[in-house]
Amino acid sequence: MKIQKIDKTISPFAGISFVNDYFEKTGLSQLIDKELGSRVKLFGYQYSDIIKNLTNVFLSGGDCVEDIGTHLGEHLKTIPGNNVPSPDTVLRGIKELSTENTVYTSESGISYNFNINKKANKLNIKSLILTGQLTPEKYYDYDYDNQITENNKYDAKRTYKKNKGYFPGVATIENKIVYVENRDGNANVKFKQAETLQRSYELLLEEGIRINRSRMDAGSYSKEIIDVVDKYSKMFYIRANKSENLFEQIKEITNWQTVEINYINYEVASIPFRQFYQERNYRLVIMREKSNDNQLDMFTGDTFTYRSILTDDWQSTEKEVIEYYNQRGGSEKIFDIMNNDFGWSHMPFSFLNENAAFMIITAMIKNFYNYFVALVSKVFAGINPTTRLKRFVFRFISVAGKWVYQARQWVLQLYTDQPYNELII
Repeated sequence: MKIQKIDKTISPFAGISFVNDYFEKTGLSQLIDKELGSRVKLFGYQYSDIIKNLTNVFLSGGDCVEDIGTHLGEHLKTIPGNNVPSPDTVLRGIKELSTENTVYTSESGISYNFNINKKANKLNIKSLILTGQLTPEKYYDYDYDNQITENNKYDAKRTYKKNKGYFPGVATIENKIVYVENRDGNANVKFKQAETLQRSYELLLEEGIRINRSRMDAGSYSKEIIDVVDKYSKMFYIRANKSENLFEQIKEITNWQTVEINYINYEVASIPFRQFYQERNYRLVIMREKSNDNQLDMFTGDTFTYRSILTDDWQSTEKEVIEYYNQRGGSEKIFDIMNNDFGWSHMPFSFLNENAAFMIITAMIKNFYNYFVALVSKVFAGINPTTRLKRFVFRFISVAGKWVYQARQWVLQLYTDQPYNELII
């Protein structure tokens, strides 16, 4: 096999030039520097340079900041006008965006660190509005979840799963992350969650984003949390915890109806909810199915498995409420995407507050990816708006090309017959 070396300025990641083009033409660079302020006055790297190049790393298939120095930097520098910082500069810039932790103390005297980064979260929401992914004065459905991000960082705490890590709270609208608040891994999911949710809702309201329906799991089932969710949402759907009081009410139900959900038959019913409130018109939607092992339930004394959803929606049928609630699995998938595609499993810093800034910035990058892949899907076969990053890299970013200066302008030469020219704006 004979080998001939070609010009080293040919990049195997030429598709990233289009990512940079859209990053600039949408106005994201200007927005970043306006919201975060000038990082340097004359020479050096602005926050827009840092975030844009971190975007380049992940959208080229990298999984950590160091890939700028080891794999991608020489290719990114071939893009005309692209100001490429070193990995250390990128990390330093993100660290500068961190805020001090807020320490809350529980009734039992245990202190927990929460990181509240309003500026970075606000930038993320503004970027979603700028790219047309959110529209002010429009109503949206909102999901919230806490999940463990396992790590062995210096200040990571042991979680209820017996591993070490953080326990961030993440709010989403559709497939877009709209708020991130990092917290100690050993914090109870309900502890100060009402305050976290209020900060999230208020930040969205400041930008004119309104909430139609909120949807949460049993980690949000408490009176103080429900009060906040009800205040900021037209309707809400929260998984209810089991309790003796609840099952006393369930035992009185006689009008069970059979419905089919995902090819499985369930019995469903609704009852007024009175556990926390007497005056509010809340509804408990209950579903049950025969347990596989025929073991008696300790609360009801029968062989059914029960699940219930608290809501203020009396217009929808039980089946509609259950099917809508079950769709929240899409919001849970976002943690998998962030861990595997956007660096949350390789957080770069030793401390919770600095990693919180990284998480918000990479959430913003993930949101920009949603915007960009939706555009690409309109002209590229084999790419759709929900395409995962690895497939996108193989089908779009990985194309041989080089920048050449011709007739007093830069021209990107691509070695492909794919319709890249249709993406130029």
